[in-house]
Amino acid sequence: MPFYQMPDGEQLFVREYGQGQPVLVLSGLGMLSWQWSAFLYLHRKQFRFIIPEWRGFGASSQCKIPQQDAISSHWQDVQALIQQLDLKDVIVIAYSMGATTTMHGLKYGEFAHHIAAYLHIDQTPKISIDDDWPYGLFGEKHTRFKTILKKLSNLLEQNQDKALIQDLAAEDRKRIANLWLDFIALQNNNKYALKAFEWALQQSRLQTYLLPSSRVDYMAWYINNYLHHSEDYREAIRQLNCPVTFFTGMQSQLYPAIGQTQIAQSLSNAQQVCFEKSGHTPLITEPLKFAKEIARFLKENKQSDKIAA
Repeated sequence: MPFYQMPDGEQLFVREYGQGQPVLVLSGLGMLSWQWSAFLYLHRKQFRFIIPEWRGFGASSQCKIPQQDAISSHWQDVQALIQQLDLKDVIVIAYSMGATTTMHGLKYGEFAHHIAAYLHIDQTPKISIDDDWPYGLFGEKHTRFKTILKKLSNLLEQNQDKALIQDLAAEDRKRIANLWLDFIALQNNNKYALKAFEWALQQSRLQTYLLPSSRVDYMAWYINNYLHHSEDYREAIRQLNCPVTFFTGMQSQLYPAIGQTQIAQSLSNAQQVCFEKSGHTPLITEPLKFAKEIARFLKENKQSDKIAA
């Protein structure tokens, strides 16, 4: 599996397999490239999958943090990858933070010129909320969400001399665990699930698996990204002329489905697939349907099939 050199000299890990039309897969926060295999590996004889791992995760975990915010940095890395692989007419599958990165590229990097078809999985075109857009991150709970992030950001800022979360004083680790439990509670009100998370977060050896990162600097970088992100990508995504498919978790607590539907309906060449039983993670809650719809999306947008038609 190759590493590609980014503009700042860091080596970004990119998982690649398959042959045929290129498919660039941009993951959500904390995802690793192998987690797509259950849905994509079956199609490797017709498509070439290219799946970078974001800085701070997996085999890219040792990349240094750039000066700019996470989304701008991710787009810069994607842009460098597109150039090095000379990607043209690429299918893009983008989930959550990967979709935000895609939209950033549409707005600032002329990414649309490279995209043959686009699959947008459960993400809002605008994370912040105002009178014009009430469908940002956590919807009506957005203010409470920002309060939690501010507390986390301040606590991490006070501990920037520490490398790992496990290096923090016990009291600070407990405060982080409690704040992260508050964050989880915004998404899940199942009292039994919350009790399980509460117990796990109090175990220092398990915190690594439940927090976005085990590193203090990376956790702060990603939290500050969502705390301060104010971009509006609605106009950028509406300019896509290629076929676009939206996967929407109709029970999503993170990104209200009504906002995602509104954007899907505003595009001239888009369709929406609704996952009625899912929130933000349809690939986990409805894996069979997710696999079926991924296969349908790839088949509908296979280049040779379009040419033959």
